Amino acid sequence: DLPARALQVLLAFLRKYVGQPRNFLLFYIMQSVFTAAYISTLSFTGERYAARLRQALLESVLKQDMCFFDKTKTGEIMNCLSGDVQEFKSAFKLCISQGIRSLAQTVGCAISLYYISPKLTMWTVVVLPVMLASGTVFGSLLRALSRKAQEQTARAAGVADEALSNIRTVRSFAMEDAEAELFKREVDKAEHLHTRLGIGIGCFQGLTNLSLNGVVLGVLYVGGTMMESNNLNAGQVMSFFVSAQIIQRSLSQLFVLFGHYVRGISAGSRVFELINLKNDVAITGTKQLDLGTLRGDVEFRHVYFAYPTRPKQTVLEDVSLKLPAGKIVAICGPSGSGKSTIAALLERFYDVSAGSITIDGHDLKDLDPHWLRRSVIGFIRQEPLLFATTIKENIRYGKPDATDEEVYEAARQANAHDFIMSFPH
Repeated sequence: DLPARALQVLLAFLRKYVGQPRNFLLFYIMQSVFTAAYISTLSFTGERYAARLRQALLESVLKQDMCFFDKTKTGEIMNCLSGDVQEFKSAFKLCISQGIRSLAQTVGCAISLYYISPKLTMWTVVVLPVMLASGTVFGSLLRALSRKAQEQTARAAGVADEALSNIRTVRSFAMEDAEAELFKREVDKAEHLHTRLGIGIGCFQGLTNLSLNGVVLGVLYVGGTMMESNNLNAGQVMSFFVSAQIIQRSLSQLFVLFGHYVRGISAGSRVFELINLKNDVAITGTKQLDLGTLRGDVEFRHVYFAYPTRPKQTVLEDVSLKLPAGKIVAICGPSGSGKSTIAALLERFYDVSAGSITIDGHDLKDLDPHWLRRSVIGFIRQEPLLFATTIKENIRYGKPDATDEEVYEAARQANAHDFIMSFPH
């Protein structure tokens, strides 16, 4: 009978190779060395690639125009920098490490199947096109759902970032509970989408396993029929069955990895979308004026402007204004009249919709924005803002090559030197 013959084949194998322990020991040592090298290399490659992605992502984001930051919450960007890159890296490492092994096992055992019985192999693979087609359809649906879930997670992170960044305002109006409730609603939406994604991936993997197990049962049935007709012997059927089971486990593992692949691809697409994003207002240029002859006469000529996020709401309409060099000019008006907008246009955070802004007769659009902000215009916010570094480096932020004496003098002119020196150091 079939079990007895299979046992005979196993005993014959053991009798043949049990006397060669040295070969087995050498094989296991080589396997351990290659496994360690393989995993170490993969880990190094994954971490290095993730670091390069984060660097490229931040460089791209920092070069975007202000319209991008008006439309995109800081929390969403931070979620992309940390969560999406991490998701993409984890999927990359997992799919490479386990995917290559499963593919190698599948291909190797498929060759063995064909060598044992081409006819039975054809019966085995007839279901694969159907599985691949269904996988393609399911994959596109799951990728779309995964992207929605990750975008909703980013929106929830944006709500939390806004609440924490504006905690003084939140505390002033006793809005802690309201912000917590808003965050809860966004998190619940993300949870619902991720749950749907998990159910979809689970159903896909369950149906796939059912199909693969059906293939194995079909192998037993067809193999038994062929053995009865003397087209195959018991050893061939058992070898075919064992190889088919290995393929079944390998394909099951590949379809488990498919869920990680879907999440990784969705996260990666968001990362590369930001990396490849083009900005409308360049932050660098070529034309620079001679600082020795620069006077600083600023003129707004029939300027029209609407923020890109609200294109139908005109903020400045036919505004003409002259700011003579060497004069102190105060722009007054009610909230929403465009005072901050004039400053933002002068900094060239945005480009005017119509008209022009000139400095000494030179159109602002023709000047190098980086040079303009670094060497010509000094910008001071109403709210103090400190970076996570020393006080000296915060003062030096606008002029990185400033000497220590220049930093001290700037602190004295700002009437900050005495209280800075009173800090423990």
